[in-house]
Amino acid sequence: MRTIALQLLLLAGVSASVSAASVDTVETFSDVMQKNIKAVVITPDNYDSRTAFPVLYLLHGHGGDYADWINRAPSLAGYADLYGMIIVCPDGGRNSWYFDSPIDEAIRYETYVSDELVAWMDHHYKTVADRKGRAITGLSMGGHGALYLAFRHQDVFGAAGSMSGGVDIRPFPGNWGLSTRLGTYAEQPENWEKNTIVNLVHLLAPGKLALIIDCGTSDFFYQVNMKLHETLLYHNIPHDFITRPGGHTWDYWNNSIRYQMLFFDGFFGS
Repeated sequence: MRTIALQLLLLAGVSASVSAASVDTVETFSDVMQKNIKAVVITPDNYDSRTAFPVLYLLHGHGGDYADWINRAPSLAGYADLYGMIIVCPDGGRNSWYFDSPIDEAIRYETYVSDELVAWMDHHYKTVADRKGRAITGLSMGGHGALYLAFRHQDVFGAAGSMSGGVDIRPFPGNWGLSTRLGTYAEQPENWEKNTIVNLVHLLAPGKLALIIDCGTSDFFYQVNMKLHETLLYHNIPHDFITRPGGHTWDYWNNSIRYQMLFFDGFFGS
């Protein structure tokens, strides 16, 4: 039995690294921003054999774009095959933070991802067009974005994650172009208070949204992730919380995505 189990694990490892998945770049038009936006869409090798697949929306970080994940995480396409899901990597702008900006009407990435892109995917691909078949996660700015969108749109997403996410932006008022999206903290603190993840926990009910949160102990976002974890515990919100040695690096995120894919596969299977 141990030999058979080992063989199965080896086969799973091979299928994650040798992929027959299709990796395409698509272009969608955003009505709210009046521009074309690219996304990578990964469909699994058995796409033609089934009628519908769950979808994971995977968000990039600050300064990145839609191609970051497929370029920097070579195992990603293999995970689409292994778990039989579609993976979508949208372009969120270099520093949008996935907000509908209260000070810049040209920045509407909350509406784009949670409404326009989801609707486009459901129309053009064989998706499970229901919150039970949708999850969202991301790294750094994208970790903030994934939780932000999922907390605020629980009718759209049934599960969410964050890897090294900026889950409380208030300690960083001068960083990463946040003031261009929210105004300065000194002049418009209400925008920061209303749009930081740790202050949105009141939107959650126990068991309504499946959550996985992951951050390395050497990451500059480690303390704010610990604070979010403690806030979720205080409010009795079930969640998986993972910490391990590591920093704000692609080595860490390539490891993180393995655990998150397994978590979302479990959610979709349930």
